[in-house]
Amino acid sequence: MSHFLLQDPRFFQLLLRVDQEFAQQTRAGGCVGCGGVLHRGDYPRKPRGCLPEVRSDFESRFSFCCSVCRKRTTSMSVRFLGRRGYLAMAVVLVSARHAGQTPADSRAASLLDVPVRTLARWRCWWQELFPLTVLWRGACARFMPPVVTAEMPTSLLACFTGEPAPSLLRMLVFLSPLTGSLRTLTKGR
Repeated sequence: MSHFLLQDPRFFQLLLRVDQEFAQQTRAGGCVGCGGVLHRGDYPRKPRGCLPEVRSDFESRFSFCCSVCRKRTTSMSVRFLGRRGYLAMAVVLVSARHAGQTPADSRAASLLDVPVRTLARWRCWWQELFPLTVLWRGACARFMPPVVTAEMPTSLLACFTGEPAPSLLRMLVFLSPLTGSLRTLTKGR
């Protein structure tokens, strides 16, 4: 997977449009608790791994608040991967680039100035925690050849074939259920 996407403003804009579509779907669905109308209540983010020219589009996360029960609902996202400070595409691409290297590898921290300790946490998440999610347990059998857990996310990314931009986008859409309000899709934290 080519890392030029980390420097492509058009790809960032595509991610924003996908998130806007997810937000529209979430709002149209209403509150899952009481069926009330959802009002927009975005919350701020400080995105790392974001191009300066598109940073303003990535400084908030689409979220909603019910007009009746006040329950917060956050739409799925391809821009953000949970509460991580780095954008989802950065987590995927940087983790894939450095899969199999030791955390002490100084080159591993070069792209986007990601600290070595952060890379080690990401590697742990991909290889130990992500396979425990309901999302992965329900979808892992659909991949042929089987994804090698010890080589995640590289082995998972390789399953999304084709040109780099559409392939990465398909993977981010695949991961998007992990990013919404339905945290029941993950086992533990």
